[in-house]
Amino acid sequence: MINKKIFITGGTGYVGSSLIPELLSKGNEVNALVRKGSEHKVPPEVNIIIGNPLDENTFINKIFPCDTFIQLVGVSHPSPAKTEQFKTVDLVSAKASISAASSAGVKHFIYLSVAHPAPIMREYIQVRVEAENFIHEKNLNSTIIRPWYILGKNHRWPVSLIPAYWILKRIPSTSESAKRLDLVTMKQMIQCIVYSVENPATGIRIFQPPQIKKGNYELISAAD
Repeated sequence: MINKKIFITGGTGYVGSSLIPELLSKGNEVNALVRKGSEHKVPPEVNIIIGNPLDENTFINKIFPCDTFIQLVGVSHPSPAKTEQFKTVDLVSAKASISAASSAGVKHFIYLSVAHPAPIMREYIQVRVEAENFIHEKNLNSTIIRPWYILGKNHRWPVSLIPAYWILKRIPSTSESAKRLDLVTMKQMIQCIVYSVENPATGIRIFQPPQIKKGNYELISAAD
């Protein structure tokens, strides 16, 4: 296995804080974009890049020679009340990262999106879909990962819904949507991202909860 040079945004967040140690343990070089004052939030082995994830001009010249870019920036604990933040943070940072990665010649872009379609969180989903469309426009070799809810520390309230999911997956009229909007664990998410790093996409591929949960990543090879 060839170790990767990775540039990551959102590395101090919910997913990033669990992902970075795993990437380092596998011998990868991790370069994390952080705001000034947040340097202490990443492991000492990480190469710290001071910049603003909303402004590509603050980090575009610091991406090379990284071959992999992981975009994790997003508003914490998303809810319908944060619609404006989805547009000003999630979308702006995603477009900045996609544009910068394209200009820097990154070989593989990994984007943390969200499962869709779904009956709720329409504004959140709309922003993620717009970011996915921008990836297509830039023709980046990319892996788009679409979890619905990631179970982890301080993120466990949906556990009570697991019996309902079990039933809905077995009803023909609700089976497909229940699988698409299934819950995944943080461990499953980290395994999926690490797999994506180690096995770069050619073109665009999408991983959804069924693939994330089972680790059956070969089932999907291209975007729909």
